Amino acid sequence: MGIQTHKTFCRFCHANCAMEVDVEDRPDGKRVTAVRGDPDDPAYGGYTCMKGRELPDSHNADHRLTQSLVRDANGEFQSTPMPQTLAHIAGELKRIIAKYGPDSVAVFMGSGGYQNSAAWAASHSFTQAIGSKHFFTSVTLDQPAKVFTTARYGHWAAGTNTFSESDVALLVGNNPIVSHYSPPGGVPPFSPSRRIRDRQKQGMKVIVADPRESDVARLADIYLRVKPGEDPALLAGMLNVIISEELYDRNFVAAHVDGFDELAAAVEPMTPEIAAGRAGVDADQLVAAARMFAGGSKGCAVTGTGPEMAGNGTLTEYLVTCLNTLCARFKQEGEKTGIPRVFTPQMVEPRAQVGPDMPMFGADGMAKSRFRGLGQLGFEMPCNIMADEILTPGEGQIRALISVGGNPVVGFPNQAKMVRALDDLDLFVQIDPWLSASAKRADVVLAPKQSLEREDITNLSEWWHETAYARYVEAVADAPGDVIDEYEMFWHLAKALDIQMQLAGGPLPMDTEAPPAKETFLDLMTAGSLVKPSKVREDAQAAGGAAVVYDDLHPTVGPADPDSENRFDLAAGAMPDALSRYAENHEAKAGFNFKLISRRSKTRFNSIGHPLEKLRAKTTTNPAYIHPDDIVGLGLEEGGIVEITSPHATIHGVVKASDKVRRGLVSMAHAYGDAHADKTNVREIGSSTNRLTSDETDYDPITGQALQSGIPVKLEPVTPEPVFQETA
Repeated sequence: MGIQTHKTFCRFCHANCAMEVDVEDRPDGKRVTAVRGDPDDPAYGGYTCMKGRELPDSHNADHRLTQSLVRDANGEFQSTPMPQTLAHIAGELKRIIAKYGPDSVAVFMGSGGYQNSAAWAASHSFTQAIGSKHFFTSVTLDQPAKVFTTARYGHWAAGTNTFSESDVALLVGNNPIVSHYSPPGGVPPFSPSRRIRDRQKQGMKVIVADPRESDVARLADIYLRVKPGEDPALLAGMLNVIISEELYDRNFVAAHVDGFDELAAAVEPMTPEIAAGRAGVDADQLVAAARMFAGGSKGCAVTGTGPEMAGNGTLTEYLVTCLNTLCARFKQEGEKTGIPRVFTPQMVEPRAQVGPDMPMFGADGMAKSRFRGLGQLGFEMPCNIMADEILTPGEGQIRALISVGGNPVVGFPNQAKMVRALDDLDLFVQIDPWLSASAKRADVVLAPKQSLEREDITNLSEWWHETAYARYVEAVADAPGDVIDEYEMFWHLAKALDIQMQLAGGPLPMDTEAPPAKETFLDLMTAGSLVKPSKVREDAQAAGGAAVVYDDLHPTVGPADPDSENRFDLAAGAMPDALSRYAENHEAKAGFNFKLISRRSKTRFNSIGHPLEKLRAKTTTNPAYIHPDDIVGLGLEEGGIVEITSPHATIHGVVKASDKVRRGLVSMAHAYGDAHADKTNVREIGSSTNRLTSDETDYDPITGQALQSGIPVKLEPVTPEPVFQETA
């Protein structure tokens, strides 16, 4: 008996905050009793958020699933041993593949799955081994344009400027103080508020564009309250100023950029007055923001998920790329690379030049879907087409889905259609420690280990570390019941199906009775990385479990290859023409005079956190934040219920006044509620804003991303139900 303290890191979200965890030896095993930030960590300095501090509750909650569930002949869940459950799934997959072919099996990697350092590679490898094209991840739900479309304009082999060296930052719809997310070049998710304020004391200027006055907007030197979905107007207006006043880096553009003339012609009509009118901001502030950004010597423009979810995502990301490119916000020869990434194989030599082409969509050999002309993005298919691929008979129809830590019921657009699709499957397997909205509809629920019960590396968060920071942490708590690691689940299924899983370093050993050790899996997964996980493990153990920073291995930017002919192409994909079409087209949905915009919740990470008692004590619902003047004008009441209707569906919300939201908007967090949320239970579970969206009408033609923010809606008060009392 007794309590021991271990160093580890949080896996509630991608920030991976450094933690100390207290573990008590009990008769039933080692149990987590407390967690706190690790004050000695060089990157985090003791920082954690309220979500991560609930890891003890997450691990020890009585309603956590510690046994897998399989539906019986009557449709009721029965607790089932893990080996028997996996054998049942394998048998069903064999039957489905034999009848419908390999594309009938799909795997979806959700936000929860990403928190296991081996789960993406395991699930992707399994899908590939089956021979199915239907591998999906949550990336195509909220930010596919920045991940999959920007490479066609070119990429700088040495990476972008880092936040810590920047003297200016432009954050478009990005609130890293709450989301703990910003693309490389933006604010690292390690105590983001403190980092911003510290850099401002050293002279950094911060520009924020957001429809609502977010946490980071309150710190901004210039805050632009842009209309939702009109980020392209704002960015085009800034480019107009930068080009017309010759504030861009002319030497860099001449040496490395094609398509400048086409871009200049496209932004010419977007004068500050016209652009500001469209974007809903002050023209003088727009000009000041353009001059401030271009006047900095280093610093990037970045976006959050909101601008992509609000429509025009591909165009917005293109214009952000143009800003960074014209102002040459890249690492140069002799400097350390921006984000060294210890565990990610180095695909391009870090030189001061434009890197080689990286086709991410539309290339020969990439898979096509049967719907809306959409196809493969990188290694995955767009989530937009999943429901149709399930519901529509024909070659390639999906009949089995394995969801890894995702929650399709509340996370996917067109909720009613997605629910029909899930219910139509021959086999729906949900890997989940909770009986979530999606798990409740599954045929099988596999109960996984939680983070402190397994080994992991920081391969997810290293995309934000500006130093060669790495961790390999051990399992510090005993797993209760009959739970295993996600990578082990896929290994057992592959073995039962007699298929070979492949990783970057070669075939995964399949000829043993038990899966290979996680260290072995991780070493194979990261082949070609700066340091092997097994070596990081050895070094971390020598450091008492703490992080290791490999300063001596941090790559330095080399000189440009004189024979390289790679250049940025800002006219690629006819994007200047796309900007011109946007400028000419400004339609509004008749009868829908409000717009619903998304926001992040401090107590949730997407749909993760709903079952945790202390987080639920803070928020049970996703309030409908509305400007006080609009509340009065619509006849609403603070704390009352509002009916929110889009062209596609209706949801309900609990009214909350906020003068941080511009008039004409309602702001709600996504991924709340379930398929049965309505006005009777909205206070207890919230509402799914994705019910208001369509995957068939308002979507990006390249990524398929549906309009999930800036949704045209109308608001009406809900009359309280009368309360009848018996009279004597």
